[in-house]
Amino acid sequence: MKTAVIVAGCESYRTADFLAAASLLRLATVVATDTRAPIDGTAGYVEVDFADPVEAAARIVVAVPDAAAVIAVDDEGVHTAALAAEALQLPHNPSEAVIVTKDKLAMRRLMASAGIAQPRFAEAGVGDVPEVAAHIGFPVVVKPVGLSASRGVIRVNGAVDAPPAEFRIRKILAAAHRHPSEPLLVEQYVPGVELAIEGILVDGDVTVLAVIDKPDPLEGPFFEETMFVTPSRHSPHLQEAAVALAGDAARALGLRVGPMHAEVRMSPDGSVQLVEIAARSIGGLCGRSLSFGLLGESLEVVVLRSALGTSNSDSGLGQPATGVLMVPIPASGIFTGVENIEQAKAITGIDEVDITVMKGRPVQALPEGDRYLGFVFASGATPDAVEDALRQAAATMIVTIDGEEVASDGIAATTRQ
Repeated sequence: MKTAVIVAGCESYRTADFLAAASLLRLATVVATDTRAPIDGTAGYVEVDFADPVEAAARIVVAVPDAAAVIAVDDEGVHTAALAAEALQLPHNPSEAVIVTKDKLAMRRLMASAGIAQPRFAEAGVGDVPEVAAHIGFPVVVKPVGLSASRGVIRVNGAVDAPPAEFRIRKILAAAHRHPSEPLLVEQYVPGVELAIEGILVDGDVTVLAVIDKPDPLEGPFFEETMFVTPSRHSPHLQEAAVALAGDAARALGLRVGPMHAEVRMSPDGSVQLVEIAARSIGGLCGRSLSFGLLGESLEVVVLRSALGTSNSDSGLGQPATGVLMVPIPASGIFTGVENIEQAKAITGIDEVDITVMKGRPVQALPEGDRYLGFVFASGATPDAVEDALRQAAATMIVTIDGEEVASDGIAATTRQ
């Protein structure tokens, strides 16, 4: 029996989904993670420290000398997975390429040298954000270079807003156990809508799995993603341009094999610019909204097949239209529940509601937070029907923080773009 190594942090949403996919493919599994206890009793287990990717990869090689595939679930493990796959002589991305995907400033610089269309940008040291932002031209977006899930990302509209935004971001860095004085990335704010591109790389060429709309505008001051719907309703021309840009970006980074997730912003003038690209599949539980082929295989099955060198005979979407609502954390405090879940499940088109945060746990809203309360999945005959079902579910459910009802701004009320 072949063995797949699933490299995942202890708080990853997706470990169980990858284990289920491995079981369907009759693979033995070993989970490489930073927790001290096994995540799943049926899987093997090796404890690793992602802060030391070289040592973590060595532990995997020793523990699983005959592994047939090494898969990183999230950004946290992509460097470790690449090093382990290289040592095991399995298909892998160059370690220097995956390192760049975890550093937004390094990624921007490499993209600039390759001529990839992207926002204007500059590095800002301590106290430099106001001057750098003024040079780029307001509004700008200020980001930590190494955090994910929109954590610490703030739009700054003018000079008066820049110092408090920088102060807040540096506090977030300290809370994330990063050096608060590390450089920040300051980018030109590009108006427009975003698409997500989900694909598999084979020898540097992209097989597109899904082009995904983000129906809610991401205009700031923070950039919490709330909804994905596929297939895209944008023109074939714009979709083709977005896919081509994502493929060019992957090759510019040196990514060659495995899953790829890219985000592209489309300006009102019709141009496309790269927001970011990752050497992994879509985050959170959003992958559950995607299925492929007549058998409705999961995204995780497709990723595992790719890692094993097994072709996916049918990578077309398995349903006419699907989508996911990421239930946001509307306020910081103690999570005390979500009401009306059963009513939301009863809405036509809603397939599943999965609340992933336990009651009684402290939660933080963006930009300090980095998680969602849960996910709502929908399917239907058209993307419009899926979006409508998700908005009805958002309007039906009531989130309570510290025992008080808290509204999630704009999800239910936002009209289709």
